Amino acid sequence: MSLSDNMKGAILMSGSMAGFTFNDVCMKALAGDLPLSQAVFLRGIITCALLYGLGVALGAMNFKLGRREWTLVILRSIAEAGATYCFLTALFNMPIANVTAVLQVLPLTVTLAAWVFISEPLGWRRLTAILGGFVGVLLIIQPGGDGFSVWSIYALIAVVFITFRDLIVRKMSPTTPSMTVAFVAAAFITLSFGAASAGVEWAPITPSSVLVLCAAAVFVFMGYLFAVMVMRVGNIGFIAPFRYTGLVWALILGLVVFGEWPDSLTFIGAGIVVAMGMFTLFRERQMARRQA
Repeated sequence: MSLSDNMKGAILMSGSMAGFTFNDVCMKALAGDLPLSQAVFLRGIITCALLYGLGVALGAMNFKLGRREWTLVILRSIAEAGATYCFLTALFNMPIANVTAVLQVLPLTVTLAAWVFISEPLGWRRLTAILGGFVGVLLIIQPGGDGFSVWSIYALIAVVFITFRDLIVRKMSPTTPSMTVAFVAAAFITLSFGAASAGVEWAPITPSSVLVLCAAAVFVFMGYLFAVMVMRVGNIGFIAPFRYTGLVWALILGLVVFGEWPDSLTFIGAGIVVAMGMFTLFRERQMARRQA
């Protein structure tokens, strides 16, 4: 039996989230073995090669962009680099499920920021859902509790960077190739962390470290590949909620690989964030239908 386009899209979205989460596991496994800047730089070299090869193979790599588009691409790359640093810093020091749960608030923060900064419409129902999502985030990070630390702040700052990144994407021309944007961001991150690594003492690179770095690069490449493919099939309103499968992967891998399991408040908070995010996606889908 052949799969519908929506089911193909759901599988690709779930695969993309799995790729990114497995990459996170590999990077977290390197904590204590390699400095952050060294690990990201080495992973980036492999990732850039894979992305460039994919872009050329698909005929989707085009660097002939106007000045406005290049400005947006560079700003997005800066935001991506900031998000990478803050997210991985939090990841190296927090349970992977907790960090991933905080990032599930992104659909809500992007919707709110689009309303504030670029005047996209936002009704009271979605605004209420956003406020509810923020309550969920507070339950996850538990300010003032035993589980709260400076690393929780890094996770929240990563959300700010990614929100800014996604707002920039909304201002880009639809003709700007996604593969070009992804490759430039990967190259910028690689060069930035390569420069940062010059100021730290490099750790010895063992065969096991090489294997983990290669696996991380392949997984993040898979995440990018499936993310590009998913935009070509199915209805995005049906597919988008499957991005929350990343949290399921984080829970499973956190337990299996690191022996981590979130407390009950984190579970409640994550449930609230996911529920509010799915409601927001549902409302956006309804609005798009009405406008159509």
